[in-house]
Amino acid sequence: MATRSHRPGRATRAPDDPRNRDSDRNRPRRRLPMRLLLPLFVLAALMAMLMLRGYVHSEVLADHRVGPPAANDSVPKDILKGGPVIDTREGRPTSLDLPDRELVLTFDDGPDPVWTPKVLDVLKKHDAHAVFFITGTMASRYPELVQRMVDEGHEIGLHTFNHPDLALQSKSRVDWELSQNQLALAGAAGIRTSLFRPPYSSFAQNMDNNSWPVTEYIGSKGYITVVNDTDSEDWRRPGAEQIIRNATPKNGDGAVVLMHDSGGDRSQTVAALDRYVSGLQDKGYRFDTLTAALDAPSAHTPVAGLESLKGEAWVFLVQASDQTTDVLVAGLAVVGVLVFGRLGLMLILSVAHARRVRRRGFRWGETVTEPVSVLVPAYNEAKCIEQTVRSLVASDHPIEVLVIDDGSSDGTARIVENLGLPGVRVVRQLNAGKPAALNRGIANARHDLIVMMDGDTVFEPTTVRELVQPFGDPRVGAVAGNAKVGNRDSLIGAWQHIEYVMGFNLDRRMYDVLRCMPTIPGAVGAFRRSALERVGGMSDDTLAEDTDITMAMHRDGWHVVYAEKAVAWTEAPESVQQLWSQRYRWSYGTMQAIWKHRRSLVDRGHSGRFGRVGLPLVSMFMVVAPLLAPLIDVFLLYGLVFGPTEKTIGAWLGVLAVQGVCAAYAFHLDKERMTHLISLPLQQILYRQLMYVVLLQSWITALTGGRLRWQKLRRTGAVGLPGTGSGTPQQPVGGRPVR
Repeated sequence: MATRSHRPGRATRAPDDPRNRDSDRNRPRRRLPMRLLLPLFVLAALMAMLMLRGYVHSEVLADHRVGPPAANDSVPKDILKGGPVIDTREGRPTSLDLPDRELVLTFDDGPDPVWTPKVLDVLKKHDAHAVFFITGTMASRYPELVQRMVDEGHEIGLHTFNHPDLALQSKSRVDWELSQNQLALAGAAGIRTSLFRPPYSSFAQNMDNNSWPVTEYIGSKGYITVVNDTDSEDWRRPGAEQIIRNATPKNGDGAVVLMHDSGGDRSQTVAALDRYVSGLQDKGYRFDTLTAALDAPSAHTPVAGLESLKGEAWVFLVQASDQTTDVLVAGLAVVGVLVFGRLGLMLILSVAHARRVRRRGFRWGETVTEPVSVLVPAYNEAKCIEQTVRSLVASDHPIEVLVIDDGSSDGTARIVENLGLPGVRVVRQLNAGKPAALNRGIANARHDLIVMMDGDTVFEPTTVRELVQPFGDPRVGAVAGNAKVGNRDSLIGAWQHIEYVMGFNLDRRMYDVLRCMPTIPGAVGAFRRSALERVGGMSDDTLAEDTDITMAMHRDGWHVVYAEKAVAWTEAPESVQQLWSQRYRWSYGTMQAIWKHRRSLVDRGHSGRFGRVGLPLVSMFMVVAPLLAPLIDVFLLYGLVFGPTEKTIGAWLGVLAVQGVCAAYAFHLDKERMTHLISLPLQQILYRQLMYVVLLQSWITALTGGRLRWQKLRRTGAVGLPGTGSGTPQQPVGGRPVR
């Protein structure tokens, strides 16, 4: 029987050996890094705040149903014929009327930040007092108004938390409404109250078989139910005169008067109140609190200890949720302006760019025919280096090819040497990173025009020629080519294809017109040797050496332009993990480059144009907007779940339509087939969210001072040389198939 080999001198343990468990306990546990934990915590906190805000604004868990009238045969006759104050606390229902010329003004649904202060001002002016039946939602949001009510001698009653019809609710929901209402009152004013008014209540004679059991149950909890016997009907907004007539009792009777200080426009209520109070005071009426009018003990009880702390914590959290939501709404407005501003700029300026470079007779200057050095930095590119080099050899422009092997361990350099292709040289170095490899290539290049590309990229025969033509203009120091995704057959590849055509190449047209191109893509870019030497060559200060060198070119006064016909086919990541690694490096490197060149904001002259225009646009469009863009999806999800659903879906479809128009135009400019745009909606739902998380993680890494290693992507060699506008490989390149 074959035995498993193991390292000599090392004993093996049985699977059930106790020492294995000891070893497992001693092994340090892997923990999620802070850069992952912090985004998750922030997201959870924001979602909790948003849900709390929705609950307090009666958008979450609210019940707006109102039950129909019912029979009243189970309601005691004494209650139906009695007064507006109903006491069922002792199990023997009783009701009370107010003494003659005693008026208790009651205000429902507040406090309201607009109308409640005006009501309080009128009452203070006439030295009158009232009872405010507050909802927990409003008291939690405006605790200072509740405190003012108490300070000015008014009485507080409960009106539930979310204003549901309690006749339709379970006992547990009734308990919840009362306890939450008391919690809000405790946090706002440090008191409890024994007064309660059910929502949608009116006169005692209107009590029915549905509302009476609720009144009995609430009484068993220690509350006195207060309805009314004089309704101003101010909610109908009949005019100040009619409100006064409705609220005036007959024959000098006392009354509980119903008004509202919230729930809509209460300007008529405020106007009527001033005249109403002064007029009836002149006739000998008194306006006092309910307990004062009935000569009863105060309805207020101070709270302290844990109950007080819980109330204060609740009010604090509600205030924080409102403020957080205000910030989120402001952020949503900002990202809306940025997104639509960017789309508008891209459309307008890309049209201008296309008209300029495609008009008959357009030339950058004298035709460039001088030979070019093409640098191919390569690290473990064995699977794709052959098709890369063969595509270059097939170029219709005179070139030399330098493959700089950066310490590959998979025989990359040997593969190139064995090809024996003319004009192709291999330069070997110990592994030092891509910037060092490019600088080594620059030092060994024989020509003054230098093209840089990635080891997984394939050029078309015309790419080099089209890429260097802008150097006919002596002001041009660098040229960005048109990078396309070659492996676009998978769903993730199709999404990246849309991103490249719309997000990158349409962007480059816009930045070209504005003369502030932020990035020469590493897959296809060209430079003047003199320009590279003046800025010190490729730097390893950032992980985005292509963005870094481009910004340095601008600051040195060079023009950086876009050559749309210089097409290169690159291999995009084929797995989520690979994509994550690539974009994480790009995002973090871009932030590093922006920070490194932040002083370009104060550069002067032509070299300061990038700082005045380019750097702010790059910061807003590539860093701030993507960071805030998840707010669109957060509010979309909230709107879908809690409404208004139809408007939310319509708004999202509108944004998608605008993006679709931009994407279709970008595909038209690049002569790409529109079929890939079928996956655009799914890209917006799934792919974009991944990019958000990547950028957020990059932010966290930057803010926490983390260091990000260079992350090598695993290549498959799946990209050949597609025919123009197609995603399939062209047949022979340099006499042999690409694949």
